Amino acid sequence: MAEKFLMKGNEALGEAAIMAGCRCFFGYPITPQTELAAYMAKRMPKVGGTFLQAESEIAAINMVYGAAGAGIRAMTSSSSPGISLKSEGISYLAGSDLPALIVNIQRGGPGLGGIQPAQSDYYQATRGPGHGDSHVLVFAPNSIQEIVDTVFLAFEKADEYRMPSMILGDSILGQMMEPVFFPENVEVKKFDKPWAANGTKGARPHNIVNSLYLQPEELEAVNIERYRRYEIIRQKEQRFEEFLTEDADVIVVAYGASARIAKNAIRAVREKGVKAGLIRPITLWPFPADILKKRAETAKAFISAELSMGQMIDDVRLAIECSRPVSLCSRVGGMVFTPAEIISGIEKAAGGVR
Repeated sequence: MAEKFLMKGNEALGEAAIMAGCRCFFGYPITPQTELAAYMAKRMPKVGGTFLQAESEIAAINMVYGAAGAGIRAMTSSSSPGISLKSEGISYLAGSDLPALIVNIQRGGPGLGGIQPAQSDYYQATRGPGHGDSHVLVFAPNSIQEIVDTVFLAFEKADEYRMPSMILGDSILGQMMEPVFFPENVEVKKFDKPWAANGTKGARPHNIVNSLYLQPEELEAVNIERYRRYEIIRQKEQRFEEFLTEDADVIVVAYGASARIAKNAIRAVREKGVKAGLIRPITLWPFPADILKKRAETAKAFISAELSMGQMIDDVRLAIECSRPVSLCSRVGGMVFTPAEIISGIEKAAGGVR
């Protein structure tokens, strides 16, 4: 059995990235993700990698662009305001079809907000964190072990589909400590990158990594092709966890740390005879709409449990085509709901559909 380590989420994420083949990390400190950058500063030189604390978040994401354009597995991390500053560079990554990993350990907002946990960057992440028609793959782990597993998956899918991946966490997951094990004898899947600008050695024409298309017909064609790829992703990459949904009258939809709280609430109401279940999106883009639509055939009501004023709730309504009532259970500003608050929401929803 693999040895387990007690690690903070931010640090476990960094170690997993190194094991997944990341050899360039460019970042800038901001709470509550600074431990990730600090960990990479210590570890990267020991594995022959590059760590660089950039002069700004904007510089960091453009350094990722340069490394990714050369075919290197590269990443950056930040927290909510820092991701806003990186949004232009994220759009350039998407527009140049470059794979990279972006980590957002969310904090309360808007503005500087606070350093406590939040999930209010959902819109930013899932609607395309940058200008133009684009998406990034968005993964939402809910434990330190799943963070580790997700890092490998996020890098692999970024390379497979030639697009940025994002891990959307929060300060609960970034700061908490849990036992975690890392895979032994890791074999990182290699992807051919004939498009990379990594030196021709006189054997091929120069590659140009670029997102500028001055002819509108050409830009339209590139965007249409990219969205064909996005549609394949929507069909193949929806990931989720179900908990007691097959006979559920009320289904709670929650992701990340919120899903852990929701699961405890569901266990409690089940003991009272209320049939409740949980769907936990693991990918936020693509959102697991298919399973919600399927469960809406038998469930009578849905609850979106999220640490925001209500953002994921829109995707829940869209997924079920507004065929069932959807209510919101939320806390914001760094406040975290208790199981009792979700229990109250479930009982209210259940009472309204009897």
